[in-house]
Parts: sequence; C-alpha cells; structure tokens
Amino acid sequence: MKLGFHYGFGNEMKNSYFTHTNSYYKLQLYYALKSGKKFNYELLLQPEFNHATHQLLNIYFIHPNEPNYIEKRQKFSNLRNVKEYVLNLGFIIRKPISKSISIYLLGSVGPMIIDNETERLSEGFAFSDVLALGFSLKKDKITFDVRPNIRHVSNAGLQRPNLGFNTVNVEFGFSFSI
Repeated sequence: MKLGFHYGFGNEMKNSYFTHTNSYYKLQLYYALKSGKKFNYELLLQPEFNHATHQLLNIYFIHPNEPNYIEKRQKFSNLRNVKEYVLNLGFIIRKPISKSISIYLLGSVGPMIIDNETERLSEGFAFSDVLALGFSLKKDKITFDVRPNIRHVSNAGLQRPNLGFNTVNVEFGFSFSI
C-alpha cells in the first residue's frame, strides 16, 4: 500500500458559452492488486477537494422559455465560486519502464457534492469521472507523479440542469509506502 498527495489544476475545454477553471487537492491511497510480467494493477481511493470558478459568457444560453430566465441570466453571468467534495475510486494499469520509471493509465469515478449551482449543473449530488495518463519516477522510498487528465462532472440526469463540465487538467504529486 502507498499513501500520497496530489495537487492539480485545469480549465474547461475551449468554448464560447462559459469559463470554468479548477484547482484541487487529493489524498491518494494505493493498493497493489497484482504484479504481472508486463503490467501491474492497482486500486486507488481518492478523497478530493476541488475549488472552481465559473461564469456564463453567453447569456442567450439560457432560453426565454425557462422560468425566471432574466434573473438566471443575471445570476449566472457573474463569476461564481464552486466547491466540490469528491470521493473517487480508481483503477490503474501500470507499465514499468525501468526499476524507477513507469507509465500508467488511470480511470476513476465517484460521488461528489457541489455547493453552488451553475447554468450547467445543479447544486448537490453529482459524479466525477477521470481518465488520466501518468508518469511516475521512484526515488528511494518516494514516488513522484505527473498526471495529465480529462475530467467530466455531471449528475447522471438525477437533477436539472445536467450539462456538466469537461476539464483538461494536469496534476503533480508524490506517494510513499506505508
């Protein structure tokens, strides 16, 4: 088992309707499932705190047929702070390159609570999905990671609105054996 800490940041994929930036902190708990000849397999538990800023740029995204559309246009066109509390469970397929270097593919999903609604996502319960390609360097007992990733946040249609966000991120971190 390993314990780690990561910091990351990113932006919404380019669009003209809104801006969305995020930064986050993750604790990482790794559990080795299997070490094979070519690949290693791990489970990953990731509690995460995410701080985002969001702003509607194109007020016409909110249509006149929506209730209180003028009020919503004014509300969502102001820069908003959004906090997310996430608990992702991930699976890693790791390919060792040498004794100290490896690359890996990570997929994770988990529930989250969002504290502020936007025109794209309601306040409350949602999900965070992450797909990452990472690079690790082990130096003595510490492993350093660089992990570019794509993250999707939505509420799986449980509430309206549910358009969600798609961000491109990069995170940096370290872990050590426990």
